[in-house]
Amino acid sequence: GHVISSEGIAVDPAKVDAVLQWSTPESVSGIRSFLGLAGYYRKFIEGFSKLAMPLTQLTRKNQPFVWDKKCEESFQELKRRLTTAPVLVLPDA
Repeated sequence: GHVISSEGIAVDPAKVDAVLQWSTPESVSGIRSFLGLAGYYRKFIEGFSKLAMPLTQLTRKNQPFVWDKKCEESFQELKRRLTTAPVLVLPDA
């Protein structure tokens, strides 16, 4: 899932391609799948929980699935940040 090099830890380029190809979720299971992948890389995204909130709210029990502007903005911003994630630098030992 991660690429580790002398420069630090980065998002796997194959996962970047998967994120770029990800279409807008049309169900709760689609949101959960996307959030599962995005959550794996949450350490690369500052403010991940707040950014993902509109999507995580749709996964709540008895919550109707209504994809609105906030959900779309959250989805697109998470995709953008995942595909432009920085390299995490390992601290000196």
